[in-house]
Amino acid sequence: MHNIKQLILVFGLIFLMTGFNVKNTSDTPELKWYDWNEGVIKARNEGKVALIDAYTDWCHWCKVMDRNTYTDKKVIELINRDFVAIKFNPELDRKYIYEKDTFNGRQLLYALSGGNSSGYPTTYFFLTRKNVMLSEAGYIEPDKFEALLKGVVAEHEK
Repeated sequence: MHNIKQLILVFGLIFLMTGFNVKNTSDTPELKWYDWNEGVIKARNEGKVALIDAYTDWCHWCKVMDRNTYTDKKVIELINRDFVAIKFNPELDRKYIYEKDTFNGRQLLYALSGGNSSGYPTTYFFLTRKNVMLSEAGYIEPDKFEALLKGVVAEHEK
């Protein structure tokens, strides 16, 4: 009988400990990130804007943007609806393909920025319907980013 009480107590404690750590994420959408090679094709096929988050592992403001802006519910909903989100670190040793060309990270960054890279983070918007690239450099707060996203969608739909 003593063992059953201990077992019930142990299961009860486990339930309480895990119950308090469980977050209710059912109402929080998740942002789906793609790599360049998959994301650009998906954006073109779906007629969406490719949102390209150019970042590095050492960039402080990139991490702040990930933590504050890319976790904002309204921002996530807009991106998931109208964009294909792509994470791009030009410092990684990878091959990036666009149409019939293959680039390393530095070459792709040069192509995205038109030769005028402006640091990290920089958000590039590839308007697939118009074959136009837009960009916004630096950390952007969620409210300002939401307005920027709406403006990019309006430009894409003109």
